[in-house]
Amino acid sequence: MRKFLTILFLGAATIAAPAIAGERQTPEAKLQKLLDGRVAGKPVDCISLSSVSSSQIIDGKAIVYRVGGRLYVNEPRSGANQLNDDVILVTRTSGSQLCSIDTVHLIDSTSRFPRGFVQLGKFVPYTRVKQAN
Repeated sequence: MRKFLTILFLGAATIAAPAIAGERQTPEAKLQKLLDGRVAGKPVDCISLSSVSSSQIIDGKAIVYRVGGRLYVNEPRSGANQLNDDVILVTRTSGSQLCSIDTVHLIDSTSRFPRGFVQLGKFVPYTRVKQAN
């Protein structure tokens, strides 16, 4: 009986593994889901740091900054492959704005050691599409 239960458990785990793996979204799909119902505006070089209420990392792809009801998507010019949920973003600026010429340092959230940096690109604003009544 014990052998039967072990075989049954292993069989169930084998069947479930591809289903669980299939639920993972690609970075592009995650970004698309986040931007669903929004339309892109003209890219800008800088955003006001004091207006940023939150930031979200899209693994290996982008940093999304929330400013009021608008989302600004920044796809870094280099280093995007280092972006993931296990890093802390450390921004050093000389003024009150975060600009496309700035770099964002990445710190490992567990060890607190530096993990590299990204060179920011332009910020693409996304606003919600107004529903017609």
